[in-house]
Amino acid sequence: MSTRPPVSIDLFDALRGRRVLVRPFRAADAPAVWAAIEESREHLAKWMPWVQHLWSLADERAALAGVRARWRTREDLTVGIFDRRTGALLGGTGLHRINWALRVFEIGYWIRRTAEGSGYVTEAVALLVRYAFDRLGAHRVEIRMDPRNVRSRRVPERLGFILEGILRRSAPDVHGAPSDRCIFALIREDYLRLAWAGGRRSAAPGVSATRAPARRGRAAPTTRTRRSPPASSGRSARRRPRT
Repeated sequence: MSTRPPVSIDLFDALRGRRVLVRPFRAADAPAVWAAIEESREHLAKWMPWVQHLWSLADERAALAGVRARWRTREDLTVGIFDRRTGALLGGTGLHRINWALRVFEIGYWIRRTAEGSGYVTEAVALLVRYAFDRLGAHRVEIRMDPRNVRSRRVPERLGFILEGILRRSAPDVHGAPSDRCIFALIREDYLRLAWAGGRRSAAPGVSATRAPARRGRAAPTTRTRRSPPASSGRSARRRPRT
């Protein structure tokens, strides 16, 4: 069974929620992403080690080039979170640590300081969860974070994820010291029991019940959003050094 990313699979151009639009990053997004990082550097650096590697717009342009390359090869599916009405960048998320053979995905996320606490991350993550199960044939979707990252932990809890356990001293924190990780997950059976899952009318918190448009393509063959601030998963939703 091949574990190589299925380069030929069609992916979405955009997923639309009630307030957010989730889409792949473009080269032209670099100034907006850099502005969000600069605005939120202290806020993000508590949980995301990649922040210390970004010190200029040129750094950000190079980082986005890598993000876009991994999208094209289907190795990592990082996307931006945008205000659906204004188009302003709110943060980032994505499907990471992808095992295409088993169809297992991990979601990471980050949010800029001025957009924190408004439910944007929850709405964006719900869109990705729906897409993973309904369109990519996911068997399992995970979200991991440092237990001390309380805001991040609230996202999977609101969406009905199962806390499977805490892996003690299993990953480095931003200073390189061993730290714990909460493992939240949904398998398909869990997902189908959720009131907001699939095409049902009930919506996830802050999420439109209307399914996002996406290209129809072949199901993924059977075979890790960038940053995670205090409202994040503790995972990079942009294929940064892992947390």
